Amino acid sequence: MILAAGLGTRLRPLTEEISKPMVPIVNRPVMEHIVELLARHGFRKIFVNLHYHPEVIVSHFGDGSRFGVSITYSHEEELLGTAGGVKKLEKELRDGTFLVISGDALTDLDLTALVGFHREKGGLATLVLTPVSDPSKYGVVIVDEDHRVVGFQEKPSRDEARSFLANSGIYVFEPEVLDMIPAGRFYDFGSELFPRMVEEGVEFYGFLHNDYWNDVGSLEEYKQGNFDALTGKVKVRIPGVRIGKDVWIGEDTVIEDGVVMVGPICIGSGCLVKRGARLFGPLVVGDRTVIDEGAILYRGVKWADSYIGKEAHVMDSIVGMEAEVQQGAAVISGSVVGHRSVIEEGTIIHSGVCIVPGSALLPEGQLSLLEDEGPEVSPEGG
Repeated sequence: MILAAGLGTRLRPLTEEISKPMVPIVNRPVMEHIVELLARHGFRKIFVNLHYHPEVIVSHFGDGSRFGVSITYSHEEELLGTAGGVKKLEKELRDGTFLVISGDALTDLDLTALVGFHREKGGLATLVLTPVSDPSKYGVVIVDEDHRVVGFQEKPSRDEARSFLANSGIYVFEPEVLDMIPAGRFYDFGSELFPRMVEEGVEFYGFLHNDYWNDVGSLEEYKQGNFDALTGKVKVRIPGVRIGKDVWIGEDTVIEDGVVMVGPICIGSGCLVKRGARLFGPLVVGDRTVIDEGAILYRGVKWADSYIGKEAHVMDSIVGMEAEVQQGAAVISGSVVGHRSVIEEGTIIHSGVCIVPGSALLPEGQLSLLEDEGPEVSPEGG
């Protein structure tokens, strides 16, 4: 089962119009990488719970046949939580051992080894545990010498931490665990079910791994996930034809003479990069993007269907879909430009600014509306 019902609030403004599992990592939804990982390890029957912008997920994945799997959707009118969403599919999951995985995390975890560990231990559940340097960002899991789970801490400081093993939101369960989840209400694995299992002495284990895992839990981690895919730190399929060591070019993309490209770079399909443009990786450019003459893009992620104007600069930032950075404008380190926003000619967006979708920013710093909704301009996280 893929958990895909969450709101993705920490990735706003990128998730104002799509759910977090649909944010692109190297021009493909992060959940698509998860579906392909499941297929590689022999998981063919997949269930997906939906709530926030469900139509975007259903439209992209359909019945799963083009990915070599079968996908069945479970719509939640109200969010049921991680465990509650699984309980809703109780009849479908009763057949045997099943895996639960987040649809919004980026990983190349060895799922075959995970299931093998689970069966060897013989417990009711197995939690995937990722070593982390800063436990204050995560719920951490305490295990004994036999890897049996014996306790939890929620985002402890380094000094207070009894574990540096993060709960990665990937689990293997025996169907008996469904009996412990109440029906018809919100119920969470991490804060409710697992502590109860420890309290009642239920035998379950933690699987430690050294594969890649990124919960894509912030705008910076989202950007880093794209960079890690480009540099091979996480093993995922990058679309396009590979040119040289580390440049991928999509179908029907035109790169004019005199363009400088220093990888790693992924450019999507149907793009046009005009003469004199300079692209410096790690950089992802979405499908159907036009990069005009003399533009400079450096270390960033540019979503699809957009325009980077003449002599414009986009530096270490994220630019959403259908957005425009017009002639001579600049988007500087750590900024995020929301979908369909326009950074008008000569405007400078300074470091750390997030612009909500549908905004237009003028050189004088004035803000105008492209839609009826009132946009905001705020520091990252504001």
